[in-house]
Amino acid sequence: MGAAAGPAISARGIVKVFPGVVANAGVDLDVRRGEVHALLGENGAGKSTLASVLVGLYQPDAGEVRVDGAPVRLRSPRDGLAHGIGMVHQHFRLVDRFTVAENVALGDHRQPLLLSADRVRRAVAELGDRYGLPIDPAARIADLSVGEQQRVEIVKTLYRGVEVLLLDEPTAVLTPQEAESLFATLRAMAADGKAVVFISHKLGEVLRVADRVTVMRDGHVVGAVAAAGTTVHELARMMVGRDVDLSPRRAESPPGGPVLTLEAVDLEGPDGRRRLHGVTLDVRAGEIVGVAGVAGNGQRELAEVVAGLSAPTGGRVVVGGRDVTGRPPGAVRAAGLAYVPEDRLGTGLAPGLSIADNLQLTKRRPFFLDRRAATADARAVIDGFSIKATGPDAATRGLSGGNVQKVLLARELEAGPSVLVVASPTRGLDVGAIAFVRDLLDRRRRDGCGVLLISEDLDEVRALSDRILVLYEGAIVLERAGEAADLTELGLAMAGAGAAAATGGARP
Repeated sequence: MGAAAGPAISARGIVKVFPGVVANAGVDLDVRRGEVHALLGENGAGKSTLASVLVGLYQPDAGEVRVDGAPVRLRSPRDGLAHGIGMVHQHFRLVDRFTVAENVALGDHRQPLLLSADRVRRAVAELGDRYGLPIDPAARIADLSVGEQQRVEIVKTLYRGVEVLLLDEPTAVLTPQEAESLFATLRAMAADGKAVVFISHKLGEVLRVADRVTVMRDGHVVGAVAAAGTTVHELARMMVGRDVDLSPRRAESPPGGPVLTLEAVDLEGPDGRRRLHGVTLDVRAGEIVGVAGVAGNGQRELAEVVAGLSAPTGGRVVVGGRDVTGRPPGAVRAAGLAYVPEDRLGTGLAPGLSIADNLQLTKRRPFFLDRRAATADARAVIDGFSIKATGPDAATRGLSGGNVQKVLLARELEAGPSVLVVASPTRGLDVGAIAFVRDLLDRRRRDGCGVLLISEDLDEVRALSDRILVLYEGAIVLERAGEAADLTELGLAMAGAGAAAATGGARP
């Protein structure tokens, strides 16, 4: 890819159709050298499909990709690399047993001379120094953090001479500090004349890193704007076609007494490793307690212990004053706890059943189901929660992510629980559904329900929580009041640097 005054890469009229879905419908895009260009849109807007076309992973059904103004036909990612186009995917493609240098060299089809071990190690070090990607070429992938593994993926593309780099939701698994470091790297790459495409659905980070923003909705481009000339609210409106409220919310009155208490809870996994270490916390009536942490630090295990899906190997779980330690989910529910799991269709709902049937799953019927009453209940939920569906008999698996979450929340809230445990409640949802879920949680708080919000999305935790806990390697290492939570401090704790500030669950 040589120098050119026009766009480094362009899409013209890209159409990509999958069975029953038009993922891209005549998409145009221009990305220039020397800029970070954000591709923004809700999940399902067509961003990742377009990116896959640009790197050669998918071939368009219509339209063309241009490099330096010239049409190119990309039959595979290898063709993309040959034209200087590379991508860092959400799920890394590294071999755990190999070193950094070995992973960088893996799959490089250039001359063997260029693949000497010393040459690769030197190149890794030089690229790291040049773009702010410090990494030990001799380190094994299995020993690296998620953020370090992402650096390896970026170095891997740069080593292959990439001039256009696409990154798909790159901050999803990063701490705030790692995200800021990534942004600095992307700016350095742009300053070096490379074209960077930053794919995201997070409005705030797009404005922090991008020079220009292209917004997609339902497979179309709805607009392109300069990042410096727009706002979060304007971008949200472009994404969903209407105004949405994503402003932070706090409790309006002091909380009541504890409705959920964990005392020194331990959990040992099937492999004998401890997944939870002495977790002590409480949730009071009328407050939201957020649990933040990088993926894989015990969030799922914590939620399952509280909900009765896993029995702790030590400690106590108390719901509404009743000791439910080791009790099954039905007993925990009877004590007043409702649970909205992260895996909505696998754990929360039965995808093959209708909306009406899923809403009845937690109700105890002695002998038979009153079909007429179940249908009426489902219609009321569909209307009350603005669920987009053909009717009560619609199969749950055919609903969008936001509508699936609404069905699950409606079912769990119907019994009027005193405690609501929600895990990653807005992951994968569009901006409109996110606003709906946040408003619903806020209303439950104002109604006196205690909410335990477990999420890897730190922005979500900060926007809703009255108190914030950080979970690292199965232990609570930090607790702060929501309004006093410092982003830097939270990020350091999520990376393990805040362990010395552990409160053991005591209130600040």
